[in-house]
Amino acid sequence: MADELVSGLLKETDLRVVLVTTSDLARRARELHRSASASASLMAQALTAGALLGSLQKNDSRINLQVECDGPLRGLFVDGDGAGVVRGYAKNPLVSHVGAEGDYHWRPALGNKGFLSVLRDLGGGEQYRSAVELESFDLGRDLERYFRISDQLPTRVYLTVQPLSQGEQPEPLGLVAGMLLQPLPQGDMEAFRELGDRLARDFDSAVRAHAAQGTGALLKALVSQPDLEVMSRYPVSFTCSCSKDRVKRALTTLGRAELEDILATEGKAEADCHFCTMHYVITGEEIRGLLGEMEASTS
Repeated sequence: MADELVSGLLKETDLRVVLVTTSDLARRARELHRSASASASLMAQALTAGALLGSLQKNDSRINLQVECDGPLRGLFVDGDGAGVVRGYAKNPLVSHVGAEGDYHWRPALGNKGFLSVLRDLGGGEQYRSAVELESFDLGRDLERYFRISDQLPTRVYLTVQPLSQGEQPEPLGLVAGMLLQPLPQGDMEAFRELGDRLARDFDSAVRAHAAQGTGALLKALVSQPDLEVMSRYPVSFTCSCSKDRVKRALTTLGRAELEDILATEGKAEADCHFCTMHYVITGEEIRGLLGEMEASTS
């Protein structure tokens, strides 16, 4: 099953539904960051949430989802867009301990205090950031609270990470999926509450039963109403936009004096990407080339 996002509209009740499957990209993130179990699972949920939030944006705009906490995880950061491209990292990828199932399951990783914030690109250089304190220490429920407080918009968010048996070794990130349910301005609130409660009961079991059939089939299993119209669908992936050229451009913003000092003291510049862990080395010759370009542009 390829990772995919499907967005639909229940026309009779004016409810928006967005479903995304993210198993492959969650495993890719775990591989890149060599994450332990708790960090990998929380990162999988955050990436899934980032894809859902991104689906509410225009294709050329971006969102940032950030969690800061006083537990050993310390925090998460996800960057995404409206075309299914997400990337992210945990501040501490080596957290493995969780609590018993229930309200305190993630508290050993997240701690007792923190906040969740979302930065939205509104276009035209305008951005909007809003934050809420962590209350449930469950990403789905705290996102629901974020929508309620920040947007005054009732929203249900469902996130699941389920293990699968693969040979002798179970795959902890076997099935990763998320779903968002929102009423449009004229949406039927009673229908929203009824569907929201049913999805809360059925989401995990439906993912287990139908995910292998594809994201579209899973959405129809979850929302079987005949008035469901699929509005968009596209693949999602963990993709990083970093490059050596971007590192060079960042170096030029330091100014000539700083670049000359790096060249004299270090002989080269190095940088690591937090998102994909790529390591870049800008050689002394390349730094001298940047200095030459800076000089030419001012002469």
